[in-house]
Amino acid sequence: MTEAIRDAIAVTGMNANDNPGPGVAVARCLRHEPAFAGRVIGLGYDPLDAGFYAQGLLDGGAILPYPSAGHEAFFDRLRALHARFDFSVLLPTLDSELRAVATLESRLRGEGIRTFAPRLEAIERASKPQLPRLGASAGIPVPESEAVTTIDALPGLIRRFGLPLVVKGVYYGAYVAHSEADAVSAFRYFEATWGIPVVVQRHVSGDEYNVCALGDGEGNTVGAVAMRKLALTDKGKGWAGVTVADPALIALAEKVIGTLRWRGPLEVEILVEREAGEGTRNYVIEINPRFPAWVYLTAAAGQNLPYECARLALDLPVPHKPGPYQAGRMFVRIALDQIAELDTFAQLSSTSILASGPQGST
Repeated sequence: MTEAIRDAIAVTGMNANDNPGPGVAVARCLRHEPAFAGRVIGLGYDPLDAGFYAQGLLDGGAILPYPSAGHEAFFDRLRALHARFDFSVLLPTLDSELRAVATLESRLRGEGIRTFAPRLEAIERASKPQLPRLGASAGIPVPESEAVTTIDALPGLIRRFGLPLVVKGVYYGAYVAHSEADAVSAFRYFEATWGIPVVVQRHVSGDEYNVCALGDGEGNTVGAVAMRKLALTDKGKGWAGVTVADPALIALAEKVIGTLRWRGPLEVEILVEREAGEGTRNYVIEINPRFPAWVYLTAAAGQNLPYECARLALDLPVPHKPGPYQAGRMFVRIALDQIAELDTFAQLSSTSILASGPQGST
């Protein structure tokens, strides 16, 4: 019998709109695990982040400074919250936090806050601008793409890649452009939202699959679950999906983890192109350096990857190789009105602290 976790764990990313952060799903994974006997502290960026209001999910919460405030402000806030809530593990779930966490990891550990997040070098190598170089060096199929800093580059890329093509923000978001005007509009949106560069990628037609996985930092895969998207939002985010048993998808994620000696969670987005009479070809179109918003499906299918990540942070033993998971498990995202007390909003708005989570059943 494995040792239970009794420590408090802080989870970021409590927003849960039509493009939800992964934090609520990560917290649900911790609650799902029978061996978890600790507390869950939710960290977000706005008093109206929906995760703060989910009954029975959190034991407390707090507001963080936006990443634009800088690493020192982030560190000082975490240190103060550690003194307040005494959490032992921090599970960051947003791309915009990861460079700060990787940079501050040794200092956070000195304060008693453990993490198991990707290393800076690996984050950079897996980033959208660097993905083609990673693919070429590791033999991982990646659609041709280029990072650009000005819209003047778009006409040339349209001639080179053809239409449609995909325009991506450096952190989040992807838009399929069917004309030069579409591409210009998408470039300006992502430039204003996330800054430059903006990534332009050759469009590949096919079925969308995602693999959520966890690496041990030595090149080994602790767990991996593959999912096929069944329904998408207008932002291209999965609104429904089903786990699939496809060794080729798992092998591709394991190759990414092995090449990068990946430490912590990641999501590998894969397009499966079906060629007439020639079978299929798998392309890695994106590597996200954190848990996806659908990560609760991994726990429901038999691999609770956030819980295993917390165990790694605490230097507790984890499986030496991925165990089986159940294919055919579905998720369908729903929108519900969460009824809450005004006191929760008042606490967060006035003090930036939620002393205890909303009570009741989920």
